[in-house]
Amino acid sequence: MEAEPVKSLKSVARRGAIMTVAAVSALALASCSAGQITQTSSQVAAVDGASVNSENGAIAVRDVTVHVTEGGEAGLKFTAINQDPEKATHTLEKISVDGTEVEFTGAEPLKANCSIVADIEEELDKLVEPDAGCIQHVATTLDNPGFAYGGVVPVEFTFDTGVVNVDATVAAPVHDAGTNDRNVGGHAEHSGH
Repeated sequence: MEAEPVKSLKSVARRGAIMTVAAVSALALASCSAGQITQTSSQVAAVDGASVNSENGAIAVRDVTVHVTEGGEAGLKFTAINQDPEKATHTLEKISVDGTEVEFTGAEPLKANCSIVADIEEELDKLVEPDAGCIQHVATTLDNPGFAYGGVVPVEFTFDTGVVNVDATVAAPVHDAGTNDRNVGGHAEHSGH
């Protein structure tokens, strides 16, 4: 019969001590941040709205978002760009959100490489009219049937080149920098430890 090799008690004790230290270290590190507020908990994600191109590629629609103010006013935020390689002028004829027509005023025909930047009036008032280029600012309004923040609704743009469909998120307009203190979880600021 062969004798089994015998491990020294020192070796077993050393391995046990190492495993215990590793487990306690992992537990200590995991509990270090327990109950703390992360730095990113009060930061707004840099996520734009939905984007889509017309079937023929002549029109690009970007940053499509249904904006709903705290007072319940609704409108459609988007940027429409005429990127037609033929340099043709195009017209935005109609917009609907979940079957309800969006009212917009002042949208002139889009010449080549020109844009329409649209949103609710109070958000457009914050924009500066550019000195160069051809960018139109167009106010939009929409009946609010009770849009829920974070919801998604279908949007249909009708241009002279055809219909463009996209699903848009319902969101509140972004607050001006420094005007809104997000007091998350009742903690005014992160104190560290």
